[in-house]
Amino acid sequence: MTDYHEQQHAVFVLDFGAQYAQLIARRVREARVYSEIVPFDITAEEIARRKPAAIILSGGPASVYAEGAPHMDPAILELGIPVLGFCYGIQEMALHLGGTIPKTDIGEYGFAELTVVGSSSQLLVGVSETSQCWMSHRDSVGTAPEGFSVTARTATTAIAAMEDPARKLYATQFHPEVAHTEFGQQIIRTFLHDIADIPATWTMLNIIEETVEAVRAQVGTDRVICGLSGGVDSSVVAALLHRAIGDQLTCIFVDHGMMRLDEAEQVVHAFRDNFHVNLIHVDAEDRYLSLLAGVDDPERKRHIIGEEFWQIFFEEATKLEGVKWLAQGTLYPDVIESGNKHAAKIKSHHNLIPFPEGVHFDLIEPLRALFKDEVRAVGSELGLPDEIVHRQPFPGPGLAVRIIGDITREKLDKLRLADAIVREEISEWDTGREVWQYFAVLPDIKSVGVMGDERTYENPIIIRAVASADAMTADWARLPHDLLAKMSNRIINEVDGINRVAYDITSKPPGTIEWE
Repeated sequence: MTDYHEQQHAVFVLDFGAQYAQLIARRVREARVYSEIVPFDITAEEIARRKPAAIILSGGPASVYAEGAPHMDPAILELGIPVLGFCYGIQEMALHLGGTIPKTDIGEYGFAELTVVGSSSQLLVGVSETSQCWMSHRDSVGTAPEGFSVTARTATTAIAAMEDPARKLYATQFHPEVAHTEFGQQIIRTFLHDIADIPATWTMLNIIEETVEAVRAQVGTDRVICGLSGGVDSSVVAALLHRAIGDQLTCIFVDHGMMRLDEAEQVVHAFRDNFHVNLIHVDAEDRYLSLLAGVDDPERKRHIIGEEFWQIFFEEATKLEGVKWLAQGTLYPDVIESGNKHAAKIKSHHNLIPFPEGVHFDLIEPLRALFKDEVRAVGSELGLPDEIVHRQPFPGPGLAVRIIGDITREKLDKLRLADAIVREEISEWDTGREVWQYFAVLPDIKSVGVMGDERTYENPIIIRAVASADAMTADWARLPHDLLAKMSNRIINEVDGINRVAYDITSKPPGTIEWE
């Protein structure tokens, strides 16, 4: 696919640990500039060869004095490429250029009042004389290196920002990339557009045009298959590829019967009727229910569903002639997690494909340079319907994950209807999409109830709704009581076999978002 890092206007984010680098990379892209995360120990020689337009040094959890602390190649600071350091990055810059970083017992965490010093700052142009910033550090620069001027301070940090315009070196002790810093995004834009002179060309339209061109060059006249799940990633891959190669693409939609209400029909309608994509729709619900009968272990359920998906997918794929490529929805965070030799292994690459013996396709990954929010934006630009573009995170095994215990058609029908009510009511209330995810769970228990004059012994439904920024942590959403009451009333009245509704108020951690 497109080697975006070879573009003339790429920004490299040197990753010193924690989650700062990904956030910085996303903020750079919000300023419409392409960013790429690179390891902290990338050499100056490699940087010079790849010619980024600018470099940002991320924060990190270590002290620059700690044993085994990550350190950059100091020659990078002598390349003449504009460099901006945040938090650990300002300390790295000072350490390598002759400044001092005294050890102190006084740290600074959370909100702080930032005061701009003097009137010569290039980085803080337009920032109020005093504003709110976000700090998270113990060590800080005591003496700026020769050639630097101090341009900001806080009550406990004398050098909150320093600049050396002659060498194009800039740094802040605070974190401009976090939303808590009042002028943070403005500072990033000033560095990118005014100091580094990078144009704002990273737009969804440009991404689509470049990707379409790259796909056509890579694929030529070959045929491509794509496993279409109805999720955001696979849907955008399918729409992009169809834009690029038209009828050379065939999508295979394995409908395992575990999708939410009407979702299978939405997928078929969107791609077969609206986009006129070559679509093979395999209705495999009966096949899955047979395999899952009596299975209540969640890992076993996942294994069966995943294994059978690829079995069916390749059964269909091998019926097609002349197929060379298999398209995947690999995203940039997947690439980072599977490719950073210094990062702790976060998870196995979720797109690894178990090719059966004697079957092989080359992989094409048109989204591998994009973050999730960019993928959604590309989907909207391509004309995908809103219910697909803004589809909430949904596990591959579907509702099987949200049925505790074994899977039956009756349980699936109950959960589908209850979940549809939850999604309908919360989506109507949450017009600003502030709730990250919401759904219904069917536990493997029954309880006594009274409906009319009769005693009942039926299942409860548990409603789960969480607020989150990235699903790494999550808090239960504070839904209005009248909304909860309305959902409970509708579920009990409209879904046969349900006589009780509960609301999950567990955060992550200690709980997980899903219930399996």
